[in-house]
Amino acid sequence: MQRWSRNLYVLWGAVFLLMAAMSSIIPFLPLLIEQNMGIESEKEVAMWSGLIFGANFFTAFLVSPFWGIVADRYGRKIMILRSGFGMAIVIIMMGLATNVYQLLILRLVNGLIAGFNPAAIALIATNTPKEKVGYALGVLNSGRVAGTIIGPFFGGLLADYIGFSQIFLYTGLLIMLSAFLVLLLVQEDFKPIASSQSGSFIQDFNIILRTQPLSSLFMVSFLIQFAVLNVNPILPLYIGKLNPPGDRVAFFAGLVSATTGFANMAFSPKLGKLGDKYGSEKVLFYSLIGAALFFLPQGFSGNVWQLMMWRFLLGLTIGGLLPSIDSLIRHYSPVGMESRTYSYSSSALFLGNLLGPIVGGILAGIIGFKGMFLFTGILLLTNGIIVKRLLQKQIQIRKFQSM
Repeated sequence: MQRWSRNLYVLWGAVFLLMAAMSSIIPFLPLLIEQNMGIESEKEVAMWSGLIFGANFFTAFLVSPFWGIVADRYGRKIMILRSGFGMAIVIIMMGLATNVYQLLILRLVNGLIAGFNPAAIALIATNTPKEKVGYALGVLNSGRVAGTIIGPFFGGLLADYIGFSQIFLYTGLLIMLSAFLVLLLVQEDFKPIASSQSGSFIQDFNIILRTQPLSSLFMVSFLIQFAVLNVNPILPLYIGKLNPPGDRVAFFAGLVSATTGFANMAFSPKLGKLGDKYGSEKVLFYSLIGAALFFLPQGFSGNVWQLMMWRFLLGLTIGGLLPSIDSLIRHYSPVGMESRTYSYSSSALFLGNLLGPIVGGILAGIIGFKGMFLFTGILLLTNGIIVKRLLQKQIQIRKFQSM
């Protein structure tokens, strides 16, 4: 097996374990705050759950560019190990937290040392033959999605048997295992390349933003993540309105989410291959249009089975979004500044993770469930127009200049 191929499959497993571990604690976070930390008011539980959940993304958004600079100087593998072992320790400490303030601080610290996934993406992108980058990033994305599907299921299962606090110990050990896999089995071909333009943090920032089409890619990344996540707070409530069989709202909420995830996981590598063959910008455009078209009718579903069908079709298109952007970033990032470029893309994603559910929850109270699905579909459609009119034009200019 070639080195890039072996790295890909090892990192697929490591990312799968990491995302399974991280997502396993999300379903019971409000219950942990309510039952173990003395917060009884329903409003206060909701407030602290939102703060603690978002804290991780807030600090990760702030420090991601710094870790990108370090990765370009010292390598991406060392960044994966730093993040993996660091997060494992912090997650284990969360199990010892006795109040919401301690848990909030630990989530903030976790965001400061995060960066496992961005570093893994950068390592694969820079250590894979250019004609295989789209496929490799699609495969890596499928591991991330698989972890987020299986994690909440096992987290909820374990919570019933070992209690909330003990789950943090097991998830921390699982993250540590993923870091050891990278330490022992991943080989990075890294030679630091000093960019002739690189200088201070501000200079690097200006260089990356002036390099087209990178600024457009960052904007598209943010809008994708914002759009896909802004319906998450209302999805279980919407499913309840559809009168699921047996009134099993929680079960069908998990099933609908898993259906989207399985479709994403299955088609992400295939769409990555199409990007390698026909251009990632084309796959990105058609995936955005498809996602918009499959979002719009969700608000008019007559029952949970119709909603599940539309969410499955949505998952087929979502698999072509972020891997296509990551592939394009690999092609157009300045030489020697690849990790820094990915770090700004990660900051855009973290900002979408943070603002999407918050804004979605607020908007749902104003425009209703149907309005939210229409709004999201229109937002994705607008994003597709941006890709067609702005991004593809910039890519054509870059191709012409390089001839």
